[in-house]
Amino acid sequence: MLANRKSLLRRIIILSCSLLIIGAIVALSCFLFKKKDLAKATPDAETVVTALVKPTDVYIYGDFVGRIKGQQFVEVRARVEGYLQKMLFSEGTYVKQGQTLFIIDPTIYKARANKARALLNKAKAQAQKASRDLARIRPLHAQNAASQLDLDNAEAAYEGAMADVAVCEADLTQAEITLGYTEVKAPISGYISQRGVDVGTYVGPSGTSLLATIVNSETVHVEFSMTALDYLNSKNRNVTLGQSSADRDWDPYVTVTLADGSIYPYKGVVDFADPQVDPTTGTFGVRAEMPNPDHTLLPGEITKVKLLMDVRENAIQIPQKALIVEKGGAYVFVVGKDNTVERRFVETGPEVDNNIVIERGLAAGEKIVVEGIHKLKHGMKVASRQAVSETKTDTKQ
Repeated sequence: MLANRKSLLRRIIILSCSLLIIGAIVALSCFLFKKKDLAKATPDAETVVTALVKPTDVYIYGDFVGRIKGQQFVEVRARVEGYLQKMLFSEGTYVKQGQTLFIIDPTIYKARANKARALLNKAKAQAQKASRDLARIRPLHAQNAASQLDLDNAEAAYEGAMADVAVCEADLTQAEITLGYTEVKAPISGYISQRGVDVGTYVGPSGTSLLATIVNSETVHVEFSMTALDYLNSKNRNVTLGQSSADRDWDPYVTVTLADGSIYPYKGVVDFADPQVDPTTGTFGVRAEMPNPDHTLLPGEITKVKLLMDVRENAIQIPQKALIVEKGGAYVFVVGKDNTVERRFVETGPEVDNNIVIERGLAAGEKIVVEGIHKLKHGMKVASRQAVSETKTDTKQ
């Protein structure tokens, strides 16, 4: 009897332990399933990088291809004919205005000047004789000792002699001017090219007249072409190229890129724009004046030109990578105060470097997502961190 009771008690204990183990297993399974469902219902927030929207002045440029041109480019030509005797300069050097550059054989022109001077002296002698004759005839005519015809002839001879003097003086002046042309002088100051002819060459209007060229490049012009669309865009911004305006505190200036890719340190101001469009190209010419004190810019050189076309004051611009463009429009993700993202459609403006101007849709102080956009949907919760470097807001150069 006692043995049966012990056996029954043992069975009850084993059964109770089994039930406890089964209950623990069921409870653990329920806990794990519940945790899994809870994880699905409340996922971890996505981490994104954000940037604060700040207003700033945006400088908008246009890129063009330009050509450097000297402010003054003068051809030195022979104005009289003759053999070139001397060259009095070193090619490629700086010459001053009025400096003698070439000597043309002056022999024949000296002879013509001497002949004209001799004829003038002869005419003056005849005029003096005619003056003395007239002085003698007048008192005789007053005493009726000379006829009226004698007086008229004397006066006519005197007047003719004075006219001959005037003609000879003009001939002498012309001969001396022509003689002066045998010394070819620099019409302006600047750098002179290599000679166009050799010493001993017959030069002049009927021969080779171009002897050299002189370029004044202390100040140069940068010439480039713009399209009619560029003109309309500038007018829409109230900018008339080639004219200054009191309504703005900036002028359309240009910078050029040198052959080594560096930016020329001086800026030039647009001082002229062609008033008409070339019908063959659909473009019009624009010119800017630029200082060139070190003669770094060479006339004839092709260069890249960057023209300041507009300044947007207190504009909103964002990185292009923060903008998503689809068929329905362009939008950005804006992070609200509760870390909920909003898909915000915006109106875009011009592109500046790697940024883009936002005309409408964003306000200063808002926070936009710049990295991690592909993981986002409207209304999601996010964990945000500020970008290491803020959006580049000032692109002034």
